[in-house]
Amino acid sequence: MPDGAGHDTDADAIAQRFVQARASARPLQDFPGVIPADLEAAYRVQDLAIARWQDAVVGWKVGYIQPERRDASGDERLLGPIWRRHLWVAAGEIAIPVYAGGFAAVEAEYVLRLEADADPARLAWTPDDAGALPATLLVGIEIASSPLATINALGPRVVVSDFGNNNGLVLGPEIPDWVVRDERELTVRTYIDGAEVGAGGATHLPGGLRAAFAFALSRSARRGRPLRAGDLVATGNATGIHDILPGQRARVAFDDVATLDVRAEAAAAEPEALR
Repeated sequence: MPDGAGHDTDADAIAQRFVQARASARPLQDFPGVIPADLEAAYRVQDLAIARWQDAVVGWKVGYIQPERRDASGDERLLGPIWRRHLWVAAGEIAIPVYAGGFAAVEAEYVLRLEADADPARLAWTPDDAGALPATLLVGIEIASSPLATINALGPRVVVSDFGNNNGLVLGPEIPDWVVRDERELTVRTYIDGAEVGAGGATHLPGGLRAAFAFALSRSARRGRPLRAGDLVATGNATGIHDILPGQRARVAFDDVATLDVRAEAAAAEPEALR
């Protein structure tokens, strides 16, 4: 067997188990295999899973990696795909699918939409570079959910392996003139069943919006998936990661912008999502 062939076989088996669990909406009791040795190996699993999922990627969620959980790649953040069928425009209360028996949470998000293609030959972006790329800033809610209940506890390599622990994005209205605004003005609060569970804003993101955007541009380019006009980048949780159960409601109030309302429902099987 050629060097690496066994690892590729293992990665494909892990990807298959994750997409089957998502498509059947059934929980996983344990990580389905040996946890990838590093983030590069985890992204190979993610790429194989993306190839198995029958939908179009419309953007990427960004998640922050705590310093003690980073590996030799040096990455401070991670990426996971956002799928077209799991993108909703906010209008009244939106029903959001979460995996019963797995992990489920909501996150307040500031979301960038590219208005021009990123240079596909450019592999490294600074926050200043990212801020100069035409983009629109919107508000939103990420549905963070996985069939694996322990996904976050097991760490970033596991999160990356299962679509970045993403199961959708609710997209709200635009924040105009974001490039010239002081990010300290962008504040937000999150409520579960009427009780406040978190407060924060754009400055809750280490390095701010541009640092998250720069990471998404750089990592996507290095993966051979350069970002293009229309792609969305959910920049990271702005008030924390807030657990939610089927039947519970969340409200995310972006000060002076919009209030978004969602209701969690147990995810239904999606057999048509399998290639």
